[in-house]
Amino acid sequence: MSVHPIDLNFMGLAGSICCYMVPHSGGVALVECGPGSTLPALEKGLAAHGFAIEDVTDVLLSHIHLDHAGASGWLARQGARIHVHPAGASHMLDPEKLLNSATRIYGEAMHTLWGDFLPVPEDQLFTVQDGSTININELSFLALEVPGHANHHHVYFLSDGPDRVCFSGDIGGVRLQGAHHIRLPMPPPEFHLELWRASLMRIQAQPITHIAPTHFGLFNDPQWHLAAVWRALDEVETWIDQIMPQDPPIEELVARFLDWTTQRSQVEGLDQSLVEAYEAANPSPMSAYGIQRYWRKHRHPA
Repeated sequence: MSVHPIDLNFMGLAGSICCYMVPHSGGVALVECGPGSTLPALEKGLAAHGFAIEDVTDVLLSHIHLDHAGASGWLARQGARIHVHPAGASHMLDPEKLLNSATRIYGEAMHTLWGDFLPVPEDQLFTVQDGSTININELSFLALEVPGHANHHHVYFLSDGPDRVCFSGDIGGVRLQGAHHIRLPMPPPEFHLELWRASLMRIQAQPITHIAPTHFGLFNDPQWHLAAVWRALDEVETWIDQIMPQDPPIEELVARFLDWTTQRSQVEGLDQSLVEAYEAANPSPMSAYGIQRYWRKHRHPA
């Protein structure tokens, strides 16, 4: 297969964030690019396959969260075309609002975690419409809009010989190497259970032989994987219906969600090292904040 995961070794952790390199006759395309803090790992990963940053012609972003898109401005300045959902384009041209919001969450750790998020020059930015095809020499990527994790989210489908890969971003959940276990990244402000389910139906209507979540890696059992995402949605909805009518303060909500997530992992047989790896890739407090916002905005508005 010509799709190659590149481990970006986020914060020195293997198997947390990856991007996908796809060679073509004019260089390489990337699906995702990771944050600015992981550019050295990206350069090293490309070099392992005989390519350099200058060979990156295109970057297809599933969405604009920092762990997926943070390095795109820098890559654009090296010549790469950046492809993004229309609702995310303005933030790529001027990331100030996005960065201010993230800084409120990460504080002084902001730059250490994510590095620089540079604006994308306008002539290097290309918006991707729902159902459109991105042609890069002999490569053709189909883009589908799939809200639920973020409203500005696409998945991409690539036919590769007899295989068809779905690059699922975060809508396909988090699944680390060495585990048959799915977690859902549910950060604010756009986590939405019902939209997530509708998006899964769109993905499952497509023929797929492999699924490639950004967290983490290429898997050849997409039917199992997507069914596990469905189960995870059902389980978290049951938890929400049990806990959220009590409207616990956010500190309590974070603690209760972390306990539930840990117990769920243990029931599914994860050892402690994998539990910690999942927390690094998908911090439970972020999902607790997303659940609270979803509940108050969509399920129990004031």
